[in-house]
Amino acid sequence: MTISTIDESQRKAAKVAGFTFLFGMAIVVFANYGISFRLSVPGNAAETARNIMAHETLFRINIACNLIYAVTIIAMLAALYVILKPVNRNLALVAAFCRLVVALMWGVTALNMLGALRLLGGGTYLSVFEADRLQALARLHLASSYDAYYVGLPFWTLASTVCSYLWFKSRYIPITLAAFGVISSAWCVICAFAFIVFPNFQNTVHPMWFDMPMVIFEMALGFWLLFKGLRPYKLLEK
Repeated sequence: MTISTIDESQRKAAKVAGFTFLFGMAIVVFANYGISFRLSVPGNAAETARNIMAHETLFRINIACNLIYAVTIIAMLAALYVILKPVNRNLALVAAFCRLVVALMWGVTALNMLGALRLLGGGTYLSVFEADRLQALARLHLASSYDAYYVGLPFWTLASTVCSYLWFKSRYIPITLAAFGVISSAWCVICAFAFIVFPNFQNTVHPMWFDMPMVIFEMALGFWLLFKGLRPYKLLEK
């Protein structure tokens, strides 16, 4: 019987990956449910604009959270690459590239939000536009932020699917957890592309159910890596 070895860099990377999974998720929940969804009024650009200007600092904190999350993704992809490179270097590199695209999309989201804030900021060069048009343009920028998320979602889910396969192959984590990761991530890949091709797909499957199973997997994975770490895989020789 031989036992696969796990070096110190992989063990440290596992702690970093576990922390970034959980910290990143907390940042997203706070930014979206604690700030964004509270300020945004569906179908009412004027009320949304008033909320943003009345809570400008809070809105800027939301922007900062998006940038922090982008940095978290970069740290995560680096840690996962260190862990999974010995299993399959090419697939680990593909997953890292996909997550880099996701980080860029969160940067685009922050940029769109800054654009919305600039439109509502009352610059002298904007005085040629009526207030309602500026509010509509600002709302368009915010809508583009959501579009950036759904453009990045296929890349995030592809990265998660590839990494879940490598987790399954390596046995660094429980095989049942890895298998759940493969299934939940692949499901989200299908939903992400279906939503882009068929916008009414959300009437069949609520967007929350696109990535909720994968989110549960990543939470479980984060806790496992942070508190349990990696375990060597025992190979039986015939």
